[in-house]
Amino acid sequence: MSDDIKNWMHLFRWIVKHIRDEYGIDEGLLNRTAVLEQDLGIGEETIEEIVDTVARTFAINFPDGTLNEVLKLEELCLLSAWMHGLYKEPDFLGAAYVDACRAVNPRSQ
Repeated sequence: MSDDIKNWMHLFRWIVKHIRDEYGIDEGLLNRTAVLEQDLGIGEETIEEIVDTVARTFAINFPDGTLNEVLKLEELCLLSAWMHGLYKEPDFLGAAYVDACRAVNPRSQ
């Protein structure tokens, strides 16, 4: 499954499909500016499940504090793509969090 992901747009699409299929969220709501809790109506526990699934599927590690850094669907997707080595470092991340990501994700250099 993760072998089919060749760029950040494919990864974004995979995450959207996963949320749509596994959590029954209307795909029309799953746009880049969607705030995970507020716009999609998913709670912290569900967001943690999504993050865990993305981590397992793409062999990336989300450090502690991820839910403090990621509020929007686009942020989750860009962060995941960066840690997977498919995108540049997102500019919305705090410096300490970036260091933590780099420490556990060699492809995020």
